[in-house]
Amino acid sequence: MGPRHLVATALVEPGTVADLELRVMTDDLWLWPVRTAPVVVDGERMEFQLRRRLVEQRGGAWDDAATWTPTWIGFGDAWHEFGPDGDVQPSGPLPWAAHQRLWRALEEFGPLVRYRRRLSGIPAVRTTSWPGLNLR
Repeated sequence: MGPRHLVATALVEPGTVADLELRVMTDDLWLWPVRTAPVVVDGERMEFQLRRRLVEQRGGAWDDAATWTPTWIGFGDAWHEFGPDGDVQPSGPLPWAAHQRLWRALEEFGPLVRYRRRLSGIPAVRTTSWPGLNLR
């Protein structure tokens, strides 16, 4: 497994995705709908699988989100240190302030967003068609 970028996974009511994206950008956080994320090979399949897993794990509590948009929210330049080639050079764990900003932004959207307070990793390797998640 190669380099990973920490992200929060959230189900977002489709009409709210653009507003949430603009909101998190103010804290140098970046939102990607899973279907169109540049690291995903089969976006439609990944979106379906992720949405289904998130909804089913909640045993009926998130059934209203069964058609919502799965998204990843990652951390921008302000939360990382960079090497001479623009590569992320983690100097330690992600600052707690980054977590606080993320959770606070998601809380502002209340019932239009479903998420767990947990981060996971997605590939962060550059490809010829994608420069990577964290380049200046």
